[in-house]
Amino acid sequence: MSRLFGELSEQGVEKIKAASGEMAEALRETYSSNARIATDYGLKVIEISNANTASAIDFFAHLLGSKSVTDIFTLSAAQAHKAFETASAQNKELWELAQKIATETGEPIRKHVAKVLHQTN
Repeated sequence: MSRLFGELSEQGVEKIKAASGEMAEALRETYSSNARIATDYGLKVIEISNANTASAIDFFAHLLGSKSVTDIFTLSAAQAHKAFETASAQNKELWELAQKIATETGEPIRKHVAKVLHQTN
């Protein structure tokens, strides 16, 4: 009886060690993926900021060259329209990156949990 208990206990310890190793690997993969995607996201934000700054400077340069109030209103309306379209496209890009973060964060954990559950059966 004690031998049987010892074997069962030993098997339980081995399963716990394997599960712990799998979860540690899942966390390593998740951290690595998150670092890469967070860098991509940060670079995209910098790219967007740079494009928006260049657009604003270009707008002000055109504004300074305006000859009439009508030109100012026309340029302002065109800039507002351009800014709205640009912001919509930029928000879409950032949303897609955020979705990628969510998907890629969960995948290593899901994969390793499934592996652990399969091993315990």
